[in-house]
Amino acid sequence: MNKSPQDSSLISQFPKQGMSINLLLLLTFGILSVGIFAPMLTLKYIVAGFFVWDEKTVTLYSTISQLYESSEYFLFIVISLFSICFPIFKIFTLLFAVNINIEPHSFLDKSLKFVEIFGKWSMLEVFVVALLLVSVKLGALLNVQVHYGVYAFAVSVLLTLLISHWIEKLSLYTK
Repeated sequence: MNKSPQDSSLISQFPKQGMSINLLLLLTFGILSVGIFAPMLTLKYIVAGFFVWDEKTVTLYSTISQLYESSEYFLFIVISLFSICFPIFKIFTLLFAVNINIEPHSFLDKSLKFVEIFGKWSMLEVFVVALLLVSVKLGALLNVQVHYGVYAFAVSVLLTLLISHWIEKLSLYTK
């Protein structure tokens, strides 16, 4: 029996592109994981212009943990949702969208619409990290060194946006 385009997944209709998207999404998840747990910043507290009084390396995970431990629950929830939960949800929703037949009004269909509507908010993740950088750089007695965690996080956000756009374009050919 021959399936119509509405009865098959994107990967079955576009095997090469579907496989490429799958690999890129898995790579994006790996890069996001690095961005969450890798060092983002090293803060050096300077005294008298040259003496390093204290030094602290910060990761996104350690920042979120510290917010929780210091009872800053609102910031803990906002940063956890937009910097960890939503990006992971978006990556896995896109993986399902490529590999599973999407029935109208199904949970996956609603998830894709959710990702589409709130996809614009994924730039909030980068904004949070940028705000952290700017606020840290404003300290007169502070020297900040940026590490690869910031770049990994930003690359994962950009890859997710590009892949989402790619999937959206492919889905237009199935209608």
